[in-house]
Amino acid sequence: MPAGVAALVHGDALAAAHVDALLRVVPPRDPVTRPDASARAERQRRRWATQVVVVDELARRACAERGLRPPEEVRPAQVLAVAEEDVADLGSIVAAVLAHSPAARVLLAALESEQDVPESAVRDYYDRNPDRFLTPDALRRGVDPFGGTDTSDRLPYGGVREGVAQELRRSAGRRAFFAWLDRARAGVVYAAGHEHPGDPSHPDHEHRH
Repeated sequence: MPAGVAALVHGDALAAAHVDALLRVVPPRDPVTRPDASARAERQRRRWATQVVVVDELARRACAERGLRPPEEVRPAQVLAVAEEDVADLGSIVAAVLAHSPAARVLLAALESEQDVPESAVRDYYDRNPDRFLTPDALRRGVDPFGGTDTSDRLPYGGVREGVAQELRRSAGRRAFFAWLDRARAGVVYAAGHEHPGDPSHPDHEHRH
């Protein structure tokens, strides 16, 4: 691996300077006091940052291949905050990528728009999740949504259908994004010290969300 390179992305060098720039503006996640723990945490933080930068590069390439409008460059100082619910739903690395990378967000939006959600799936979701569609009055009365609710206790299907379809399309788009990422990562070779944080080939590996 050439000096100053964090990874080879489908054969092209990705400079470690990009990782350093991100690290300068993202504070450590967990404060540690012991020198050995601090060194380990910093090594893992570098690997985490490498993943964010690599996926941003992969997303830029995917946007170009799809003919999507290249997003404007975002300096690391403009990294957005990552919502806790997105960390839980997406995993910390992918959530951070979507906060950091305009290209990743454009790609995700394109994948979501491509998802076809059949009417039967929308109706099935409505029927299987009555707890999500109780009326305000039914909620105040403490109606058991699984105990045989009256139709008047549930929001009408027509009024919530579009919201359910959007939610299912969003979930399908995220699954498509993860599938794309798994394929795209296959063409990445990491320099020592820049491996995935969960790669068991290095002694500091961990898997966290």
